[in-house]
Amino acid sequence: QVQLVESGGGSVPAGGSLRLSCTYSANVLDSFAMGWYRQAPGKEREWVAKILDARNTDYIDSVKGRFKISRNNMRNTVHLEMNNLKPEDTAVYYCNAVQERVRARWGQGTQVTVSS
Repeated sequence: QVQLVESGGGSVPAGGSLRLSCTYSANVLDSFAMGWYRQAPGKEREWVAKILDARNTDYIDSVKGRFKISRNNMRNTVHLEMNNLKPEDTAVYYCNAVQERVRARWGQGTQVTVSS
């Protein structure tokens, strides 16, 4: 079973930056789009960014121009570079496949806290 491990979260002031990393345990996800998701307290998990390859990425409107997703299939990793962070970006961030039929069990996520 594929395992997902997210890391890189932390507490930063508004305007700060963080780089999240996700490592998955099997190459089976290399050919599928991967996404970053987040869940804020009291809210449902939402999709934030997705990547199939370097030419095929997409973001929710609220993070466009501030976040950048990338992946390295040789290392089974997906990254999320987050700049100009805002308090509303505060959430637990997760990674997983975009297609539900190939999704692994959700990992523990990594906490991002942005103070105003």
